[in-house]
Amino acid sequence: MEEKSKVLIIGATGRLGYHLAQFSLQFGHPTFILIRDSSLIDPNKAQKLNFLSIAGAIPIKGSLDDEQSLIEAVKQVDVVICSIPSKQALDQKLLIKVIKESGCIKKLFPSEFGVDPDKIQITELDNQFYSRKAEIRRLIEAEGIPYTYICCNLFMSYLLPWLAQPGLKAPPRDKVAIFGDGNTKAVFVKDVDVAACTISAIDDPRTLNKTLYLRPPGNAYSMNELVAMWEDKIGKKLEKNYVQEEELLQKIKECSYPENMEMTFIYSAFVKGDHTYFDVQACGVDGTQLYPHLKFTTVSEHLDTLV
Repeated sequence: MEEKSKVLIIGATGRLGYHLAQFSLQFGHPTFILIRDSSLIDPNKAQKLNFLSIAGAIPIKGSLDDEQSLIEAVKQVDVVICSIPSKQALDQKLLIKVIKESGCIKKLFPSEFGVDPDKIQITELDNQFYSRKAEIRRLIEAEGIPYTYICCNLFMSYLLPWLAQPGLKAPPRDKVAIFGDGNTKAVFVKDVDVAACTISAIDDPRTLNKTLYLRPPGNAYSMNELVAMWEDKIGKKLEKNYVQEEELLQKIKECSYPENMEMTFIYSAFVKGDHTYFDVQACGVDGTQLYPHLKFTTVSEHLDTLV
């Protein structure tokens, strides 16, 4: 049996990072986790680190702004997975430098885990949210570092639990706003499923220097379909207000950053179709086809938990 790659997880105390570390261990990879001193004094993070250590993860003290600690960490592994928040994407620059100079990493998974930044059509509205990720991609490619980009579009924990209704934090029960014509599909994937797919791709040569997309059939729905599904689940018809593209754009421009980002993501997904307007096979590889054994939590299953 081929030896499993040794993996370094950066961001293991985050929601996605914790699942990544768990699956890395579960799938038999020697797993190292980079730990900042601040994580040890945060009770929630310290608890996660304790659980991972008991499960077999090997902690390494360090951070993305400490070059020597990155050198020490990188030389012990074959693969690096970074799951820091998107707004911190540029913090990966020193890591990329260290990986380039080490020459020992056979695959880097940078902090992506969202919409493909090279396919986005709203760059003038996103306050550099996606351009930072694109900048990291170009740096990785320029340095000739082997990579896999994971694009899962939106996590189920965002927008879906309130049916993409700005300002709400629970699904509507009386009336609902539908953006555009309501027919453009968005994609939602549960973070634990993203983690399982990511770890599956570590030693898979089919994902080398590719973008791996997650677009399971049960996870892609339009606003009209989501509303109809929700109505069936609660046994009630909702009053519908269609918000046209121009009106939504005006609302985005009238609202300041970061408060307008929720509407910006809604515009990107449900009006511009940034999740689904292109053919996955022409741009990369399809994770649901590569790993048919993985079960993805569907949108319907998630909505069942909210009834």
